Amino acid sequence: MYRNLHLTPQRKSVYDIVSQSADHPTAADVMERLRQAGHKLAYATVYNSLRYLTDAGVIQELRMGSGAARYDARLEAHQHVVCTQCGRVDEIFEIMPAGYAEAITNETGYRVDHVDVVAKGLCPDCAKSSRH
Repeated sequence: MYRNLHLTPQRKSVYDIVSQSADHPTAADVMERLRQAGHKLAYATVYNSLRYLTDAGVIQELRMGSGAARYDARLEAHQHVVCTQCGRVDEIFEIMPAGYAEAITNETGYRVDHVDVVAKGLCPDCAKSSRH
């Protein structure tokens, strides 16, 4: 995976859950999935593993509003869309407009290193159920 990464069995289990999840799990989701898979890890171990993997650059922590942090093992450039009704999170691979970060710098004076965009709306399932 990565050189110089100290991947304990617990960290490997946490990484496996995050990397195999398409729904950007929260720490509580990771904990529940580990239990379902027969692992018995303490909450502190799960949280510490998520922090270690995030700090090591193996996964990314997603903060989308005031809800719990979510985790994503896809590190290539992408954005996210969040359902305002059920909380579902999906990925967007649309390319950011060229010069977007520069436009932010010109408007605000900030030196922009990274841009995260979170779109919000109703997912297809919630949109369908709200029509009925």
